[in-house]
Amino acid sequence: GQTQRSFKTLTSLMFTCLLSSLIPLLQIDHFGFFEDGTFKQRYLVNDQHWHEEGNPILFYTGNEGDITWFCNNTGFMWDVAEELGAMLVFAEHRYYGESMPFGQDSYKDAKHLNYLTSEQALADFAVLIRELKKTVPGAQDSPVVAIGGSYGGMLSAWMRMKYPNVVVGALAASAPIWQFTDMVPCSVFYKIVTEGFSRNGADCSDSIRKSWSAVDNVSSTEGGLKWLSNEFSLCSPLEKEDVLVFKAWLQETWVNLAMVNYPYEANFLQPLPRWPVQVACTYLQDSSLPDAPLLQGISKAVKMYYNYTGNTQCLRISETATGNLGYLGWYYQACTEMVMPMCTDGVQDMFEPQSWDFEAFSEECYGRFGARPRAQWAGTVYGGKDIGSHSNIVFSNGNLDPWSGGGVTQSFSSNLVAVVIQDGAHHLDLRFNNNYDPSSVLKARALELKYIKMWIEQHSLSNKAAAPCCL
Repeated sequence: GQTQRSFKTLTSLMFTCLLSSLIPLLQIDHFGFFEDGTFKQRYLVNDQHWHEEGNPILFYTGNEGDITWFCNNTGFMWDVAEELGAMLVFAEHRYYGESMPFGQDSYKDAKHLNYLTSEQALADFAVLIRELKKTVPGAQDSPVVAIGGSYGGMLSAWMRMKYPNVVVGALAASAPIWQFTDMVPCSVFYKIVTEGFSRNGADCSDSIRKSWSAVDNVSSTEGGLKWLSNEFSLCSPLEKEDVLVFKAWLQETWVNLAMVNYPYEANFLQPLPRWPVQVACTYLQDSSLPDAPLLQGISKAVKMYYNYTGNTQCLRISETATGNLGYLGWYYQACTEMVMPMCTDGVQDMFEPQSWDFEAFSEECYGRFGARPRAQWAGTVYGGKDIGSHSNIVFSNGNLDPWSGGGVTQSFSSNLVAVVIQDGAHHLDLRFNNNYDPSSVLKARALELKYIKMWIEQHSLSNKAAAPCCL
């Protein structure tokens, strides 16, 4: 196969990530011997700055989606590649994008989905790195640093924990490795979402808190349903049975806004203005308004999220984010091993009260996939909060990011380090440098680069020490 180089366009300052096909096949099942099939895993390579034998490899541990999307949204790797002389590799996660173990049948049933696990994905990455080192001339002794954000950040941390022989260190950005059963309160996620809106005035979060009953009141009549449909410019008119879905759509909208509350215009989940939560709150400044005008403000805030460009003709309550994410695959993972309890009380947060009901969740998962969640498994297989024996991992979290509540925000040691980014949203530090970046994220990136250099140097010294002294 031939490695094709990426390039930067002058107009959009975005990298185009092109496909490499050096390693065509991986085992479908790394841990058993009955299923002996293989599949093609997509990965992307940029060797523009990788000129010397043994230079480092920055390896992105792919998330739940199309790898080209993550490639173009992980500017930190591109920004440091020249200084490090690094090869960049972006590996796609099995069952997402084009990396389908069973082709069109991959999502057919529980039997075919059975190999969609984080453990299998980590093994894919380990095998891919091994094969790259065997195949690419000059890469045999290259140190590999795992990098990822969100679920990809969880994978990068777990990669270092499970395969310290494969990666010399890991940068785990916005990685909620503790967002599991009995590790953090189920309420922490939505509390942080709410705090992000409350920072812009109590009336903002109060307006959202009161909007749920306003939706109930207005939707109680046929005329009210029609009014809501028109006010929110919905593609399909609301029916009475759609109200719960409509409210879930609104809830997910506020969550997404909190996650991507970046200090500059961005197009991660949707095209958005700088500080989009602040913009949304300009429409939500009086929580004492009657139902209809209150919901008009909610509608304006929602349309800012879904139609900032003005190009969207109507809104679909079935869509909340980019199509590059693999919703169904993540739903399956959440229904098996990625069990992340969430709850709300309507007091410490701005959402309708909803308790965490594992039994109901289990039934929902069984009905959808024919599989049941294992609530304790993530803690068992990855160690839960007992991670102090590991090394060479930097955990970064922004204080605006709802997922930071399940992240590592205090250092364990000098080589198991937590970086907290003030005014930082979801993996802001992994994005491209921007003139509007707060000083906190610039300092975080500099610290992350310092640790990456240290890991590379440690590897180099270790190789020298291991080399024979004489013939």
